[in-house]
This record gives sequence, structure tokens and C-alpha cells, in this order.
Amino acid sequence: MTQHSATPTVERVDDRHRYEILVDGKRAGLTAFRDRGEQRVFFHTEVDPAFAGQGLAAQLVREALTDVREAGKRIVPVCPYVAKYLAGHEGFEDITDPVTPEVLQWLERELA
Repeated sequence: MTQHSATPTVERVDDRHRYEILVDGKRAGLTAFRDRGEQRVFFHTEVDPAFAGQGLAAQLVREALTDVREAGKRIVPVCPYVAKYLAGHEGFEDITDPVTPEVLQWLERELA
């Protein structure tokens, strides 16, 4: 595992429907979403193996969820990592909606 010294930064990339975490200007990971009205539906999170074990996924998701709050939206955690993060960290319960069959059907159509 390579250690990277630069401070990671998180950016929302609206035209690609995702948040990216950058280390030394290189994309180290992403969490993908689609907006459904006032809901931001997170469906996939990944970190490049070269950056594994540095807490980047947690930082990425924390900053993404904070951005959702600041945007006045709600979180729908279809992504297992986002759901796991929410289960282990307080502070987002008031803006988290359950994953429902309707959301899953909508997401499947959206991604087709």
C-alpha cells in the first residue's frame, strides 16, 4: 500500500452524477448518485485499491452527505457502503429516507 501525503479533497461532479475524492489531483474514489426530486439516491461507492486503508471512503461519504444536507436534500442509501456509514455515524438520521421498492425501480430505470 502506498501512502499519499497530500490532503484529500472531495468534489461534487454534477455532470457525472458523483462525488470524487482526489489525492494529489488524482481521483482516488467516488460515490455515485442520482437525484429523485428532493432525494439524492446513492447507489455505488468505490476507492481505487492503490488508496485502500486510508479512510478515504469514509471521508468521501461524510463530505458527500454533508453536502446533501447543505443542499436541502435527503439521503437514500441504496449503496451498501453508504448504508453502513450511516448505521455507524450519527448526524444524518433526520435527512435519511428508507430504500423502498419504488426507489429501486426508479433507480433501475434511471440507470438503464
